[in-house]
Amino acid sequence: MEVIVTRDGGWLQRLLYFAMIILGVYIVQKGGALLAETGSARAILDAGMLQQRLEDAAARTWTPGYAAAVEERKPVNWFAAWMRPLVPTYSYLAERADEEQTAEASEEPGSAWHTASRSTEASDIPAQASEADANPGSAVPPASEGESEDAADAKSRTRAAIPHETSADGQAQSERSVQEEDEPSLPKSSDSSQPVFGRNVSAELLEQLSDFNYLLNEYFIVDPGTCADADLLDAAALLSEDLSIVKNPEVPQILIYHTHSQEAFADSDPDDPGTTIVGMGDYLTELLTGYGYQVIHDTGVYDLVDGVLDRSTAYDYARAQVQQILEEHPSIEVIIDLHRDGVDGEKFVTEIDGRPTSKIMFFNGISRNSADELIAYLPNSYTQQNLAFSLQLELKARRQYPDFTRNIYLKAERFNLHLRPRSLLIEAGTQLNTVEEERNAMIPLADLIDQVLSGRE
Repeated sequence: MEVIVTRDGGWLQRLLYFAMIILGVYIVQKGGALLAETGSARAILDAGMLQQRLEDAAARTWTPGYAAAVEERKPVNWFAAWMRPLVPTYSYLAERADEEQTAEASEEPGSAWHTASRSTEASDIPAQASEADANPGSAVPPASEGESEDAADAKSRTRAAIPHETSADGQAQSERSVQEEDEPSLPKSSDSSQPVFGRNVSAELLEQLSDFNYLLNEYFIVDPGTCADADLLDAAALLSEDLSIVKNPEVPQILIYHTHSQEAFADSDPDDPGTTIVGMGDYLTELLTGYGYQVIHDTGVYDLVDGVLDRSTAYDYARAQVQQILEEHPSIEVIIDLHRDGVDGEKFVTEIDGRPTSKIMFFNGISRNSADELIAYLPNSYTQQNLAFSLQLELKARRQYPDFTRNIYLKAERFNLHLRPRSLLIEAGTQLNTVEEERNAMIPLADLIDQVLSGRE
């Protein structure tokens, strides 16, 4: 008798195998995350840089081949969308690839990480290559937000058991243990419990800002990789943050640096760093010094490796140097990462006091994924203060320098914005703006920063 074996069930068997593999990956990843939260494991991790190094190594190894292979093929985008929430490891790698692919949206070494032309609703980034703090050199910093750390640190797809951060002094003890290594104790400034900024806003505007949808659509651009809810964007809370500091020209209070120092402009001189974003940092330093602050301008180069432009680890290199500067100068209360956006075919220019002026954009990495979950491995207890800093600057700019600023961009990763409560990532113009337009932009920018830090109008 001839026995005929049918294979009708073959597809089901393969599907089951695939489901088992996915489940196995999820269990391992989830189990690892839970294990890492135990006291003994946390003590080991907090003792050194093991976790960060493992994340960085994984991202550099797998992002280009694995994530890009799935994300670049348009016909299977539905598959990628399904995988993101199901497998946290895949989400991390896929988002990292997104950031790296958008890094060079223009011929400029900057990064086209902000789709600055998008008017609202999704979001952007600076991209790096190891911590998801992608590249802030453009509307969406070139995918590699220094956390390669910020370069690809897309939010950990598991909901983090970390209370929403509000202030360095008020954060839960569990948060402190996670961030102790990155966030040294800070000098105290004025009492932040009393509403200060809100009293300078008209009652009509305050009422409008209390409408979450109005606030979101009129003032923010939310990257598709993250999520912003009414608790995060609470206008009353953000405007009540007292961000003023007591000026003391005897000690450093402001740090300016450039994760992407090679970003240049339409008429920059390749042999003159003064015509690049670094030169704009020099001018901003000069202006803020004139307002009575002592400013440190770090001109370190973090996006060139052996003479070759490489934004994949820039946020990592920059973070290490910034942390060292903060250890040497604990009096620093404000950190500004100054970038030049890179948006294909877009030039943002306005006129202020009769001068052509590049528009600027404030950028926030909020350590939150598209499922509205905190990214556990990118804790940032200063998210609210940073958002408050950006929003208060934005409101002042719209009132005093109309058309000077673009909407505030929100991205999933943290882009080294976890090192101080008053941390800013600023995108000044694009690769199509001129050096003159960029320098002109530093004048109102310095004025706005001083207004918020000094509490003046």
